[in-house]
Amino acid sequence: MIRKAVNYLGDPKNIRRHRITLWIILALVFIADLLVPRAHVEHLWDKIPGWSAFYGLVSCVLIIVVSKFLGYAWLMKKEDYYD
Repeated sequence: MIRKAVNYLGDPKNIRRHRITLWIILALVFIADLLVPRAHVEHLWDKIPGWSAFYGLVSCVLIIVVSKFLGYAWLMKKEDYYD
């Protein structure tokens, strides 16, 4: 079962379909954020339509970039590290 899912997600023929699905999901999240009433906001940026969708996307990308940087710059060691 998991092999089918991994093969489907990793297949280069499905990349276009995955990207379209991603953009549709992002648009739906943005539209859903526009429909939320903003009567009782605490911060200035909470009034901006689509802010939570944008903030979530930027946060996710930032977590991935920082994790990759830490992995390559600090955590990974050379193959002959213990020699």
